[in-house]
Amino acid sequence: MIEYIKGEIVELTPARMILECGGIGYELNISLTTYSAFNGKQTGKLFVYEVIREDAHLLFGFAERMERELFLLLTSVSGVGPNTARMILSSLPPKELVETIASKNEAVLTAVKGIGSKTAQRILVDLKNKVKSVEGLTPVDVVAAPSNGAVAEEAVAALVMLGFQKAASQKAVTSILKGSPAMAVEQVVKTALRML
Repeated sequence: MIEYIKGEIVELTPARMILECGGIGYELNISLTTYSAFNGKQTGKLFVYEVIREDAHLLFGFAERMERELFLLLTSVSGVGPNTARMILSSLPPKELVETIASKNEAVLTAVKGIGSKTAQRILVDLKNKVKSVEGLTPVDVVAAPSNGAVAEEAVAALVMLGFQKAASQKAVTSILKGSPAMAVEQVVKTALRML
């Protein structure tokens, strides 16, 4: 699977972006949130999710990991496909969507074009307990510790592969790096193992 694509923005519209990387132009379906993040910029890095169907191979691009995680959660709900998920993310910024789901605000979801009452209820029921783990991916954490962001990311990935929950892992790693920002990945993982 493709994690991200970084390159020159050749074309940008509210629904799609063409990103050139290594002489190849990738067409990415994007939300309005991602469009706003890259509007007026010459280069970009998009986190990617690939959808492979019988009739098409589609790439969906996201400005932030959190937005991609929400997209994946939304598409896991019965009756919500990639385009519906993109419509929801175009209507509601990631943080607002998390708050909407956490507070079970059906009215906000049904205000999105194409989302009826039944679909909104399914989203709220299916994702109520899952959005809490996505909250750990807020950009605030990245801004708070830019120098050790890669270390934190690697440490969390290692802990998740070891069987720990992502949200608990992120909390532990953030706590460790706040106290010792220069710690190496191995040390962070070892310390986190004692905490979890």
